[in-house]
Amino acid sequence: MWSALDEARLALVHDDVPVGAVVVDAAGEVVASDHNRREELRDPTAHAELLVLSRAARSRGDWRLDGHTLVVTLEPCPMCAGAAVWSRIDRIVYGATDLKAGGVWSLYNIPQDARLNHRSEVVAGVLAEECSSLLSSFFESRRQPGAAPES
Repeated sequence: MWSALDEARLALVHDDVPVGAVVVDAAGEVVASDHNRREELRDPTAHAELLVLSRAARSRGDWRLDGHTLVVTLEPCPMCAGAAVWSRIDRIVYGATDLKAGGVWSLYNIPQDARLNHRSEVVAGVLAEECSSLLSSFFESRRQPGAAPES
């Protein structure tokens, strides 16, 4: 999670929501890391999770990421949770809970939906305070007079 937090801080450089993600293989090696790039790329799908899942698949030479873990600082949204399931990721680990858009547990439970053909283990709340603090600071700074509008 520390690596994902380091990635999340990089999103601040281009004024993006500070969410970072890494994909780790079965040996515990990071095979892909990135952060939100929606503002930088002007792409609504440039979430950290989608970027790392894509990079990990290219690195592996296969879209199936069984044996891998997705680690992300914020609970994935439904789009990202769905991508994790479709990639056959074994485990999703996240820090901060997203009560407004969480697709892993808070609002939806996509990775463990028995109606789907693959399910992922979920580990929630890892370094939750550190992850939440980074996000809270970002949004608080945007609420200051003269701050850029919220994304």
